Amino acid sequence: MKKTSFPKDEMKVVLLEGIHQDAIDYFKRAGYNNLEIHSTALEGDALIEALQDAHIVGIRSRTQLTEEVLSKAPRLMSIGCFCIGTNQVNLEAAKHRAIPVFNAPYSNTRSVAELVIAEMIMLKRGIAYKNYVCHTGGWVKSAAGSYEVRGKTLGIVGYGHIGTQVGIMAESMGMNVIFYDIESKLVLGNAHQVETLDDLLAQADIVTLHVPEDDSTKNMMNRSRIEKMKQGSVLINAARGTIVDLDALADNIKNEHLLGAAIDVFPVEPKSNKEEFQSPLRELQNVILTPHIGGSTLEAQQNIGIEVASKLVLYSDNGSTVSAVNFPEVTLPKQPGSHRVLHIHENTPGILRAVNELVTNLDLNINAQYLQTSGDIGYVVLDVSGQEENAIKLQNGMKDIKGTLKCRILY
Repeated sequence: MKKTSFPKDEMKVVLLEGIHQDAIDYFKRAGYNNLEIHSTALEGDALIEALQDAHIVGIRSRTQLTEEVLSKAPRLMSIGCFCIGTNQVNLEAAKHRAIPVFNAPYSNTRSVAELVIAEMIMLKRGIAYKNYVCHTGGWVKSAAGSYEVRGKTLGIVGYGHIGTQVGIMAESMGMNVIFYDIESKLVLGNAHQVETLDDLLAQADIVTLHVPEDDSTKNMMNRSRIEKMKQGSVLINAARGTIVDLDALADNIKNEHLLGAAIDVFPVEPKSNKEEFQSPLRELQNVILTPHIGGSTLEAQQNIGIEVASKLVLYSDNGSTVSAVNFPEVTLPKQPGSHRVLHIHENTPGILRAVNELVTNLDLNINAQYLQTSGDIGYVVLDVSGQEENAIKLQNGMKDIKGTLKCRILY
């Protein structure tokens, strides 16, 4: 008798960019032992070759899964971004190939927030410059240009999960917290939402950015906005590299309009630790530069590894797509004694009717049926009981339904 589920030991899992060992262990415990592990990102032909027979792929922020790459990965069933962002994946191309994409939007929140808090203190104390001078044999023992953060105003741009944590931690140190967001947000603690970004820039002694990368945030902190920042204030960016005009930032630090800055993300970043890092901020001694490590703590990477690996395994084993960023979300319970069939299709009229007609004609009983749509994609999950060969016939018939993108039997 033909098996109705794809054997786990035949499923290839490709993990790139040094995914945490806990994620690897999670896959192995779940029965996925055909693992291909790379410590760095891949690109070009090397990436295409690695993915041509892969069923699951896990990446971080450097690997670029473009439409071209995805078009040459015919077996790919799911993608895991072991980080917060997903802009390194063409989400539309993945969706139309019936590939859900999962990420870890919260697991490194604390790590990023702690880095921001540390940087705002160091910037207001002038530590970057004093550290540089000590390393060159100098000695600048002076209180000039050195300030406590207590009583200062922190301006948070983007009041999401990281922004709110930064705000709570800042308040505990006696800071006044204001924030700007395009949506009205529930205020935590004594924070205050301002109406415009310009209002925030005029008031804040410290500005920290926590917004996603999209058309509305690209070059958001341009020359004009940087010049609207309060005299002697500092700027922190641990969000996305395209948000800040670094040349304008450098100019405003050189002319002493700003006291300094801390930048963790850049428009163009080295593809490996061996490639030279270039930035107009390199020569400035009162700027803290870090190599995109806001979420790079052992605790965060461990949490991210487990979170994303568990989502990928759950989808592969169960069909659940909870928290997929580009896909209809379905939470599926177990149905003992059933065959589970997953059907991903274009969201057009008549699909469900055609599925139900097939079930009736094959003398199968529907124990549970789940349908969720998202934009132009629909996701039907059928739990049916009856003869196994009829379940296989159901799968084959569903594959022939017009508009079908992918159909498989889990068990």
